[in-house]
Amino acid sequence: MNKNLLKQVILEQKEEIDSIFSRERIIAREIDLLPALSHPNVVVVTGARRTGKSLLALLSASKTSYAHLNFDDERLALGREDLGAVLDCFYELHPGFEVIILDEIQNVPGWELFVNRLRRTMKVLVTGSNAKLLSQDLSTHLAGRHIDFTLLPFSFREHLLMRGAALPSCDVLTAAGMAGLRREFAQYLQDGGFPEVYKFGRPILQSIYEDVLYKDILHRQKIRKAGLFRDMARLLSSQYAREFTYTRLKDSVRLKDVHTARKFVDHLTSSHLFFVIERFSYKLRQQAIAPKKIYSIDTGLIHATAFRSSEDRGWILENCVAVELLRRKHYRKGPEVFYWKGAAGEEVDFCLKEGTRVRELIQVCADLGRAETKERELRSLVKAGEDLRCRSLSILTDDEEGLEHYKGMRIPVKPVWKWLLDLVSPS
Repeated sequence: MNKNLLKQVILEQKEEIDSIFSRERIIAREIDLLPALSHPNVVVVTGARRTGKSLLALLSASKTSYAHLNFDDERLALGREDLGAVLDCFYELHPGFEVIILDEIQNVPGWELFVNRLRRTMKVLVTGSNAKLLSQDLSTHLAGRHIDFTLLPFSFREHLLMRGAALPSCDVLTAAGMAGLRREFAQYLQDGGFPEVYKFGRPILQSIYEDVLYKDILHRQKIRKAGLFRDMARLLSSQYAREFTYTRLKDSVRLKDVHTARKFVDHLTSSHLFFVIERFSYKLRQQAIAPKKIYSIDTGLIHATAFRSSEDRGWILENCVAVELLRRKHYRKGPEVFYWKGAAGEEVDFCLKEGTRVRELIQVCADLGRAETKERELRSLVKAGEDLRCRSLSILTDDEEGLEHYKGMRIPVKPVWKWLLDLVSPS
């Protein structure tokens, strides 16, 4: 590739980044890459398109001298043989740089060999939107020599920071403070946490969804049954927080075989549009063959793409909690997340496991006002607690708060928005 054009792209990308940093609101994310940059391993950040991976990488390297190139640029048609020219341009434009940031480099064949060579003499930070593609390449040539991070859309706390809203400084809130947080939470559930929503509004979500579908999956994976793939993506968008099996998906979308259904779901989860939670079992085979649950990576995407009804509030809340549990798993090395189902059909939304022990059981219910609803949720929780020998049980609601007693168990009830902020409910 022409080196002058390559230099022009590098410089124009830098101008754009400098402009973003000077004119836009940038917040510190809850994920911290700095400790990893002190190690000799390659730092890899994956996550959905437009969650802020590049900005996170640039912020992390901002106190050092760095060189950066985003390979997801229509002006670049780079092959393996061009990567040496990229490095030459970096040395000419940014002499003495300490960190090299490579965005979406998985688009270039053989990139992992290039990165493996670089890591011996400098800090390397790689970002990408396809988790599976990156992991396959890394496992071949960089096994044991990379540290992986997953960036999700904004948390509720990050949403408040982005909106300039006051973060609660203690667990005791005024009536006005609680009302303000409830309003912000309603907007967070509606709009989700993709950073560009705060700049362009909700319409950008449809664009993000289409870009992931077409650029990251259909085009990159060369999927031939594009119409059927889009049908499955739309179906899953509308069936979030529900159980699914690959056989039922195959039949619903009229695919020829289960293998294709499994492959389609794999593409959608690898691109971070969705994620899957497995049913808990101590027997791995049972866990593997049991139905799974599908969740969207962002509640804003649900509102932008799904067929919904007014009865979806509980599922929206459950999806929000699922994303936060995934976030805590990635950001804080939190517990593994499953759901639980009993022999009589009782269900608990989230079963949190550390090592071989179930640490906590969480039920999500929009409204406990109806006696039969409360009885069902409490009965399922206590049954799961008995079967799994877990005494830490809780219910997360839309806005109810208190303490329930059921069969000798004390079960705290807390609004989802308080749980998201780690606020302690009054005892």
